[in-house]
Amino acid sequence: MAAQCVTKVELTIACTNLLDKDVGSKSDPLCVLLQNTSGQQWYEVDRTERVKNSLNPKFAKKFLIDYYFELVQKLKFGIYDIDNKTYNLNDDDFLGELECTLGQIVSSRTLTKPLVLKNGKPAGRGSITITAEEVKDNRVVVLELEARKLDNKDFFGKSDPYLEFHKQTGDGNWVMVHRTEVIKNNLNPAWRPFKISLNSLCYSDMDKSIKVECYDYDSDGSHDLIGSFQTTMSKLKEASRSSPVEFECINEKKRQKKKNYKNSGIVSVKHCEIIVECTFLDYIMGGCQLNFTVGIDFTGSNGDPRSPDSLHYLSPNGVNEYLTAIWSVGMVIQDYDTDKMFPAFGFGAQIPPSFQVSHEFPINFNPSNPFCNGIQGIVDAYRACLPQVRLYGPTNFSPIINHVARFAAAATQQQTASLIFGAPIQNRS
Repeated sequence: MAAQCVTKVELTIACTNLLDKDVGSKSDPLCVLLQNTSGQQWYEVDRTERVKNSLNPKFAKKFLIDYYFELVQKLKFGIYDIDNKTYNLNDDDFLGELECTLGQIVSSRTLTKPLVLKNGKPAGRGSITITAEEVKDNRVVVLELEARKLDNKDFFGKSDPYLEFHKQTGDGNWVMVHRTEVIKNNLNPAWRPFKISLNSLCYSDMDKSIKVECYDYDSDGSHDLIGSFQTTMSKLKEASRSSPVEFECINEKKRQKKKNYKNSGIVSVKHCEIIVECTFLDYIMGGCQLNFTVGIDFTGSNGDPRSPDSLHYLSPNGVNEYLTAIWSVGMVIQDYDTDKMFPAFGFGAQIPPSFQVSHEFPINFNPSNPFCNGIQGIVDAYRACLPQVRLYGPTNFSPIINHVARFAAAATQQQTASLIFGAPIQNRS
């Protein structure tokens, strides 16, 4: 995709049982949000207001942050007792902090964790609750239109009509937001139903003007205006199949020339419905779990694992291309799996004890329980497996794909929603 998959998430913060650092009163807490860039580098995103005299604050100010599903976004929430007017927090009492990922928050929707001090010890009985909410208007308009008795703009045959929808900007200009398909040689066309976001159609303003223009298509690009009309979403949504909403299609130039001009046809809105279209984040916040399965290529095309040219070669610090891929994908996925038990398989190797070629073997060599405990469990199993197998071939990971498909089929019988992610990690050379 050319565009990044990003959405805005609003975080609401509340704390309970904070440390009391004030004498004669209670702490005056504030929450600061930090985001990790790399290593131990953190930058401040924003901070809440200060809540005076409270050990159980509910902060009114929200944190607004971009959420990227494909990234591990490390966040730190720091709580401070503010007793002066300086912006610097170094001279304020530290009440505790929480370090987590944005993925953990949105997958839980409401995350409650204990606060800890800088030394890692509990900050008394203090805890923090973070609630996530996606910020967007995910309403979509479904429209179905037809027309009758449109003006004929062609000398040979009939008009080839299509519709254009325009919304009005703040400075009064019109911007086209949708164009229907062309219906060839038809003065009574019925266009296919289409969907458009409410924001795109009218800035989500039910009373914002919408202009609809009807054209006769010409292959040379000199399309002829048949007529137009203006309406609002409030008017459009009155339409139903039993009671369509109709508009006269008016051509102003033609009306000025003809005294007995009535209209250039009728456009009828047969159906208009506003629906809520769920996003990926809606599913995650609704409790959808991601099940992650790893398939590793152990074919001979990888090269001798003892050679630095092999993708299976373990560098002096114990990593290789396969481990890098497992870490990169797994660290993102694991926040969305509650038990964090991941099945991991290999293919294309001769495996002990008989050293027959297998295209679906658990890398922990436990067929009855191929699950590894977390991403580190996959890494440990892979490192233990590598010296025990003989790289062979051919490249055939369809048995693992079929295995994952069986997992998916079983998941459809469960009461909770699941997404099954299979990741065959193989030699691309």
